Amino acid sequence: QVQLVESGGGLVQAGGSLRLSCAASERTASNYGRGWFRQAPGKEREFVAAIDWRGVNTVYADSVKGRFTISRDDAKNTVYLQMNSLKPEDTAVYYCAKDRRIFSVLTTAIQDYAYWGQGTQVTVSS
Repeated sequence: QVQLVESGGGLVQAGGSLRLSCAASERTASNYGRGWFRQAPGKEREFVAAIDWRGVNTVYADSVKGRFTISRDDAKNTVYLQMNSLKPEDTAVYYCAKDRRIFSVLTTAIQDYAYWGQGTQVTVSS
C-alpha cells in the first residue's frame, strides 16, 4: 500500500509563499492522478488542486486559482503545491492524496482519492 508523506508547511506572513511536497513510497504512483486538499479547524476537508496521471491537466479551487500551482516529478515520485500570495484564510492542514483509479481522468471529488498523507500545517499570519 502506497504511503504519502507531505512536507514544506510552516508559518508565513500574508503575501508570502510556501512550497509543499508530497512523496510517494511506490513508483506506480506515477500511474495515478494526485490531489491536494485542506482542512481548517471546524471545517470540512476541501479540494484545493489536482493533477492527472500524465501531468498534463490540472484543476484548482476558485479560491486558489492564479495563486497556487500543482506539479509532479515522477522521477522523484513527488507532487508539489507552490503557494504564492498566501492569505490568512489559506491557514489549514494540507493533505495530499492519490486517486484510487489508475490512468483516470482528472477529478476534484474527495471520494475518488483513496490514499492520504498525514498532513502538513500551513499558517498564514495577517
